[in-house]
Amino acid sequence: MYLATTDAAATATKVTRGRVGGPVLALGAVSLVTDISSEMVTAVLPLYFVLQLGLSPLHFGFLDGLYNGVTALVRLWGGHAADRGGRHKLVAGCGYALSALSRLGLLLAGGGTLGIGASLAADRIGKGVRTAPRDALISLSAPPDALGRAFGVHRAMDTTGALLGPLAAFALLWATADAYDAVFVVSACVGVVGVLVLVAFVPGQAELPRREGHRPGSTAPLPRARVLLPLLDPAFRRIFVAAALLGAATIGDSFLYLLLQRRLDFAVSWFPLLPLGAAAVYLLLAVPAGRLGDRIGRRVPFLCGHTALLAGYLLLLTSGAGPVLLVGVLLLLGVFYAATDGVLMALAGPVLPATRRASGMALLQTGQALCRLLAAAGFGAAWTLWGIRPALIAAVLALATALAAAAVLLPRPEPPARPDRPDSTGPMASPGSPGPLASPDRPGTPDRPDFPDPPERQPSHT
Repeated sequence: MYLATTDAAATATKVTRGRVGGPVLALGAVSLVTDISSEMVTAVLPLYFVLQLGLSPLHFGFLDGLYNGVTALVRLWGGHAADRGGRHKLVAGCGYALSALSRLGLLLAGGGTLGIGASLAADRIGKGVRTAPRDALISLSAPPDALGRAFGVHRAMDTTGALLGPLAAFALLWATADAYDAVFVVSACVGVVGVLVLVAFVPGQAELPRREGHRPGSTAPLPRARVLLPLLDPAFRRIFVAAALLGAATIGDSFLYLLLQRRLDFAVSWFPLLPLGAAAVYLLLAVPAGRLGDRIGRRVPFLCGHTALLAGYLLLLTSGAGPVLLVGVLLLLGVFYAATDGVLMALAGPVLPATRRASGMALLQTGQALCRLLAAAGFGAAWTLWGIRPALIAAVLALATALAAAAVLLPRPEPPARPDRPDSTGPMASPGSPGPLASPDRPGTPDRPDFPDPPERQPSHT
């Protein structure tokens, strides 16, 4: 095994250890404000759809899947567009702006399913466009051995917004006698504030500090035919397949909240507060989970997080109505997100070269989005056709199977951080041999002129 070692990398690690850089904090502030906006709407959508508009669980499952899965293709476009010109901030800003404006579309849709679906699609398109460039900026601004902590801090700030959003929605519904239009208008205004924070305080890729293995990408165009290129790397491919399988066995949060409301039979006015419990746990555990992943390997918390989700499903099946069910499900759901969301990006980031970081992360997120679309629609159909209990049993079996498969698929040990020279397909490539990124005209030569020479390699005895 060989590890690239340089004095610069050691210095960067020493300087950044224990703290997070300004770009991560600025992006965290943008996500905090934006999540207040989005979670205000997300918290009331199940009530708005099922109770106000009278949609069936099957219709809700379709819309919930659309809300989470329509980002599939635009994630790829967003990541690819950001990598092609190093325009991570611009592409992310367009996504944030589209999501903010989409809230007003819910006002114009009335009760029409088509209009509601179009508004949700616009919101998710915005999220799909911005997510990969934002995560790439985080990954490029932190050293590889601190990615877990960086993503943990960002996700903690993001979750703070997720906590405040439902509170704001609850307060508005209480003050306006269940006027959902007021929630949508205020959400749009807060979303615009998030865009302004991004423009004012988030640096572009060219302004990020240059780190070992994180050289900013060139403005030269990337070939469109190579959007799927990261899948040629064996380590990334295994991560991708594992995440997709687990996504296909993950039912939406909204279904869990609806199940809790039906089991506990509490007043619907309290429904927007349910996400607060999971968000509070996520906020407390996001940074510790990221730091733990940096220390012992990120596959461990990732698998443990899905195990917690499986325990939540089992609790819904076996526990009687009461405080244990409510606290247990929300606690386990928070643990799931804290141990998986940022940890997965930190797991995949070092495998991807810096000039394809956004497009690779977009590909990974796309696989999850498509699979979660199928999971949401499938669970909604099972609930409608079979009832709640058989649908939950099917979800438990599916998640247990996917978890076992992911434990086998995820690389162990985790691959080392990859230098910004995509001239190999993975750990098995021999030194000097051309990989899939080599130019066909000049074998063994990268097809991009802006990759630096590889650092001097020294044998490691670890």
